[in-house]
Amino acid sequence: MYRDSHKGMTPPDQIWPRDRFDYYGVEAAAKDLFEDGYCDMAILLPTYLYAFYKRGFNTTEQCSALKDAYPEKTILAGRMDPRDGQRGLDQLEADHARWKFRSVKIYTAEWTDESKGYSLKEDSVGTYLEKCRELGVDIIHIHKGPTIHPLNIDAFDVRDVDPVATAFPDLKFVIDHCGIPRIDDFCWIAFQEPNVYGGLSVVSAFVYRRPRYFAEMMCDLLFFVGPDRLILGTDYGIYSPKWIIESFMDFSFDNATAEEAGTQLTLDVKAKILGLNAARLYDIPVPDECYQPAPEPAEQAAE
Repeated sequence: MYRDSHKGMTPPDQIWPRDRFDYYGVEAAAKDLFEDGYCDMAILLPTYLYAFYKRGFNTTEQCSALKDAYPEKTILAGRMDPRDGQRGLDQLEADHARWKFRSVKIYTAEWTDESKGYSLKEDSVGTYLEKCRELGVDIIHIHKGPTIHPLNIDAFDVRDVDPVATAFPDLKFVIDHCGIPRIDDFCWIAFQEPNVYGGLSVVSAFVYRRPRYFAEMMCDLLFFVGPDRLILGTDYGIYSPKWIIESFMDFSFDNATAEEAGTQLTLDVKAKILGLNAARLYDIPVPDECYQPAPEPAEQAAE
């Protein structure tokens, strides 16, 4: 099911063969990300999905192999599921003791036992976020995006982000996929909650196949959320970073869309989305030579 989605959005010359899609390994992943894909650092967000994958889709343990091989280039996130009760809290603490992660991933539509998903409004979520505070985990990635069979689209509803963002103003909530197809709801939530960020994975994949739709989404995101709280994501290993980043760098608004968005997709805006916002969020130092702000208009005229 993931490969079908991948094929529908990917340029024909970038579609992987089935065997590479099923397993790419550490060295192939490093080449895709760090050699070919323009990535200085990768943030790895685990998704367990044990109901569908015997060994998990991509667990923290599996992701740690890339972290072990490229420790200076990889940020490893943990994972938590409030339905796991005390056992899950103990596991979260043990995982943090082992990997010292700064962020965790929540997947509200994940199946477990008889449950087909849960809401962030449930009391158990607050208990887990309190544990994150205690451990110094202050970045919470929340999967809120398009559904895939057989998951339940209602479990991805982004509107439950509002109460937790209000209740935990010291935590930063990165909403991966920006709540699409409920992007309007996400925009209004992020507009009022300054600790809510937009993760552009899946959103970014539309830049090639559906450029007008991508422009509409980016226009709304820049108007309501602004360029300082949007973080590029590529959903690797479903989509390779290379073509998404190249397509994004080539992309610009028409004049009417730029006027609605309140900004053109300038080099400054793209630099923030491509890395500077994530660097600021995760306290990653950025060498001066990596980015030089565009000159002011007066400076350009003088030059």
